[in-house]
Amino acid sequence: MKKILLAACALSLCTVGILNAQSLTSVTYSIAFPTGDVSDFVGKTSFRGISFDYHRLVQPNIGVGVSFGWNVFYQEKGYDTYTVDNASLSGKQWRYSNHVPMFASVNYYLKPGEQINPFVGMGIGTIYSRRNTDMNLYTIRQEAWNFGLQPTIGFLYRGSDETSVHVSARYNYGFKAGSELQEAQSYISLNLGFTFGRM
Repeated sequence: MKKILLAACALSLCTVGILNAQSLTSVTYSIAFPTGDVSDFVGKTSFRGISFDYHRLVQPNIGVGVSFGWNVFYQEKGYDTYTVDNASLSGKQWRYSNHVPMFASVNYYLKPGEQINPFVGMGIGTIYSRRNTDMNLYTIRQEAWNFGLQPTIGFLYRGSDETSVHVSARYNYGFKAGSELQEAQSYISLNLGFTFGRM
């Protein structure tokens, strides 16, 4: 998973020089806040995240493309007796919740060509979720592919003709999957990085 995301980031950086006026590529650092079932499992903010976006401008103010990301939530729980799947164990727990959103997305840019260009967007696709609970010598792994939606709001601050600062907030919501992780998986991410391309 790490290799795939690193390759995607490297590819985006290598293509900056050939971006034309009809496309935007964004690479951002992502801070995430758990909600719902994710918050019940790991209540701490995640500072381990990255996102990659590519949008082709079909109109000066409309971009159609894809959005990918990766966020990792982590929490260490104190010594206690925990019950999982009708089994009780005593000890410390280390909890990890990995989420990889993969969406087809549409962005609407309110002020194309301006120095500050607000935008709103919507993504539709899937979120791969994997939850690990480590305790003593045991690891419990749960996985799910959730159908998901990703509403987005943000702005681009143009620093040069082909580079802008990207700031956005996203609500990543994966509906109930009916598999190992039966509940909906959701979190809010704040993204800060750069967008390459000219509008």
